[in-house]
Amino acid sequence: MIPVKGIEEQFPVNMVYCVGRNYTAHAREMGVDVRRPPLFFSKPGWTVTPLDSNIPYPPSTADLQHEVELVLAMGSEQNIYGFAVGVDLTRRDLQAQAKQEGRPWFSAKVFSGAAPVSQIIPTDTNFDFSSLLLELRVNGEVRQSDACRNMIWPPANIVRNLTSEVEVKSGDLIFTGTPAGVSKIKKDDEIHAEIKGFVDLNFTIV
Repeated sequence: MIPVKGIEEQFPVNMVYCVGRNYTAHAREMGVDVRRPPLFFSKPGWTVTPLDSNIPYPPSTADLQHEVELVLAMGSEQNIYGFAVGVDLTRRDLQAQAKQEGRPWFSAKVFSGAAPVSQIIPTDTNFDFSSLLLELRVNGEVRQSDACRNMIWPPANIVRNLTSEVEVKSGDLIFTGTPAGVSKIKKDDEIHAEIKGFVDLNFTIV
């Protein structure tokens, strides 16, 4: 359950969908052909972490990395209910190994605390997501900063493309992709992610 700003009702999390390669600069820093379209993958709902929690450093990795993202919270009839800021935590060394062996990214993306998310800001169908600014700091240092207008697939396209492949349900979250600047984090690092002027998220790796 995720708190919703301004109301007592909480948002019940169902499935977590994610978009990969949705910012050209990030695709380039990952060594991916920027002509390739974005892709979808998923995380189970239990990877979502409550607000401002300590997140344990996951096992089996020496390269945990942050990916700040705009998160869409889906309501009824495949409409966007609201938005949040989230961090797609990734075991990058396991992801690199999976890519090399042609395997899914499951081990890289799925572990306890892998999807911290802020409170949800309710919105309406006419909201202009392109004006939103994402930022992530580690111990006060800016690591990622970009505008949502630089997405390859904007939110409306993401929802349309995803619903053409799966049945998106009320309670689903969609992580919309990360901008450039992903980097390694370690135990005791303090993470601050925000959508400027709207909502923020804080957690510590322990």
